[in-house]
Formats: sequence, C-alpha cells, structure tokens
Amino acid sequence: MKTRTVGEVMTSEVVQAHRAISFVEVARLLDEHRISGLPVVDGDDKVVGVVSQTDLTRYQAAEDARAGGWAPGAPGTPGMAGPPAEELMSTPAVTVHPEQRIADAARVMERRRIGRLPVVDEEDRLIGIATRRDLLRVFLRTDEEIRREVADEALARAVTLTPGSVNVSVRDGLVTLEGRLGHGSDIPSAVRSAWRVDGVVGVVNRLISSAEDGSHPAENPAPQRN
Repeated sequence: MKTRTVGEVMTSEVVQAHRAISFVEVARLLDEHRISGLPVVDGDDKVVGVVSQTDLTRYQAAEDARAGGWAPGAPGTPGMAGPPAEELMSTPAVTVHPEQRIADAARVMERRRIGRLPVVDEEDRLIGIATRRDLLRVFLRTDEEIRREVADEALARAVTLTPGSVNVSVRDGLVTLEGRLGHGSDIPSAVRSAWRVDGVVGVVNRLISSAEDGSHPAENPAPQRN
C-alpha cells in the first residue's frame, strides 16, 4: 500500500513573482501562463505570499473607486505599472511540504478556501506548486481500484486474514468491510488501514471477531469519520 504525497503530484516548474515586480507584470504572467495565481518569493526563494487574480481585481476596484472611474496601474495604461507584488499579495502564504499526504493537503485547501499550495523544502524555499486539480486527480479512482487496494494490500498488511474471511465492497468511495477476524483487537487496525487508501471517503465497519477471544460483534453501519 502506498499513500500518495504532495511531492508526487506537484508541478516543479513554478511560475513565480519576486516582491518588486509590478501589477502589470503580475497580470501579464497570469495571462501568459493561463493561471489564476502565483507565489511571491524573496531573494532566497522563500515564499512570502501569494498573488492571485482576485488580489488584482480587488486593487483595481479600489483604485477605480478612488479615481472616479479610472484605475491607475491597469494593464495598458501608459506609464503606469501599478504597485509591486508585495503590496498586492495575500500573506502569510499557506504552504505544504512534499512529504505531506495528499488527503491532508486537500483538507487545507478546503479549510482555507484556496486553489493552490506552494510546496516548500525544510528551509521554506519554493520547490513546486500543487493545485486543486493536481490533488483531485488522486481521488478520481474507480471503486474497483479502491476495492482491490483495500482487499489485496491494505488489509493484508494490517491484519492476518484467512481466505474469504473479509469481504470488501466499495460504492462511490465508501468502503464496507464485512466478515470475521481472528481477534477483536484486529478490527480497529483493519478500519484504519482502509481509511489510509487514497480515494476512500468513508468506512462502514461490519466486522466481528472470532469467539475464541470472547469478543462480541462490532457493528457500525454508519460511515466512520476521522
């Protein structure tokens, strides 16, 4: 069983901006590369912020209101380059490390309502970028792919199984475990191992233990959550 990490799906060639580049230059980079945002770095390539289309739009709207309909610094305005990226960017930047689990990075994106995460090394230097699309590709797995990994790899490594003792079924990423394990203490390990498989959104535990250790059926028809 192999848990995917951010480093496996990130883009290493990162379009980035230095703190001093202007509004117009940032807008040009976003348009040229067809992206919605980019990290801002200092002289040591450490991420100090992120500037997005939303940041540019917010600035333009404020300038437009102050100028009564004319926004200095807008692309195409002669002689006006606008403020530097460090005045436009959102800071501090939310970053991740390459060894972090994709599922954890996806939760950060959802919680912070952002579409991209700069990936940094142990010294906070920029080494890549992970977008929502990069992370979602991991979760676009078929139920059969998930079922095979849970049955053939995850459970086999977590507990001792006899042939046919546990049935694994998957529907829309929801894993159901049914059957009998030798010891009651193996049940939590089996459930945890299924949860760690990429693409799993929930686990229904219908496992029971053999009578030899005195355990009673442990059934929980509702999906268990982290």
